[in-house]
Amino acid sequence: MGIFGSEIFISFLFMCCVVPNLATVHTVGDSAGWALSVNYGTWAKGKTFNVGDSLVFNYPSGHTVDEVSSSDYESCTTGNSITSDSSGATTIPLKTAGTHYFICGVMGHCSGGMKLPVTVAAAGGGGSGGGSTTTPSSGTGSGTTTSTTTPKPDTTTTTSHPSAAVSLSPFIPLLISGVVAIFSYLVIS
Repeated sequence: MGIFGSEIFISFLFMCCVVPNLATVHTVGDSAGWALSVNYGTWAKGKTFNVGDSLVFNYPSGHTVDEVSSSDYESCTTGNSITSDSSGATTIPLKTAGTHYFICGVMGHCSGGMKLPVTVAAAGGGGSGGGSTTTPSSGTGSGTTTSTTTPKPDTTTTTSHPSAAVSLSPFIPLLISGVVAIFSYLVIS
């Protein structure tokens, strides 16, 4: 096989060991977007959020996306926002595990249901059975009637994401053993 051929073969085997993790981009509210009268509990139900995923909020002018603390989420308080954006297209990379809380900072919108808690699992903790899902409270005040629309089918996409990590394949020990065996064979021959 020759030295040059064995180097190419070993390089090929090494490249097979590196597998990129794919991040999921979640469009909040699907085609309905970030708006009043969307039931975000229904939208989030059954979804898994992992470190490296992103939330995309699409909304018209007159709304904001504020990340807030748990207590500010429960009371719909906007004065102490961790982050706030009103650009109309906000992408939030989920960089840390734990629960993240999002509300609309416009007066009356949070109490009208524009609030979303997202529980993020550690990287690699996801999959169809793993990770965490959200279970938000309804967010509507007592004595008020709010019509809600259920978002259209899920438009979540899986794509390579700039923050996606690269992890090693679980077959590395097997591949390393094969490389060592081939290398030993070539050196001994």
